[in-house]
This record gives sequence, structure tokens and C-alpha cells, in this order.
Amino acid sequence: MESLSPNIFVSNMQETITLYKVLGFQVTMSVPESGDDLVWAMMANGSVTIMFQTYSSLAEELPEISKKDGGSLLLYINLKNINAFFESIKDKVKVLKGLEKTFYGATEFSILDNNNYVLTFAEHE
Repeated sequence: MESLSPNIFVSNMQETITLYKVLGFQVTMSVPESGDDLVWAMMANGSVTIMFQTYSSLAEELPEISKKDGGSLLLYINLKNINAFFESIKDKVKVLKGLEKTFYGATEFSILDNNNYVLTFAEHE
């Protein structure tokens, strides 16, 4: 195995792209290549890559992908300069848990994205 890139199902692609741009991600690929009717997009920030896809784009092919948004998925993203990153986004996103030092030595905070997925950002010293 070489890498893992989650493909997360979303209800509104444009809202998702807008939110993840606030987090510093940029669209690297999409289907179609441009326009407002995207059904799939890959976004990256540094070495972190996440794919987003609409439920409807796979409804016939994989009907099992018809659940509610969110669920028991938490994306744990390591980064550097967490304090500066937190300050730059805290008023633009829904913060679930503010900056805190964990018992295992990481500094972390958690947000909720527009699809009800939890993203925890961490810096390990």
C-alpha cells in the first residue's frame, strides 16, 4: 500500500469546495473539468488529499451509498503552525472543540464541515 485518499460523499459540492478552500485546500481535479455541476472533485493542501463526490453520481451503480451526511467519520489532519491556522479559520467555520493540549502531547482542535463530518487538526511536538 502506498497512500489513502478518502472519497467523501456530499450533498452540495459547491458549498463543500467553498468551505475546504477556507481551510487552505485547492481543487486539483474535477468531473466535469469545470462548471457549477461538478459530481466529483479532488482537493489538496500540502500532502493531504481528499476526494468529494455527490451521492447521486453513484446512486445507480452503488445504491449502498445512500446514507445521511456525516456519521462516524473523523478526519485527523496533522499540520504545522496550528495556532496560526486556528486563528485564520476560527471565525469562518463551526468550531466544535477549541485549541487544547492533549495528554499524548498534541495540540488539537476540531471543526464540523458543511456535511456534518468532523475534522480534527493536530500538531505533534
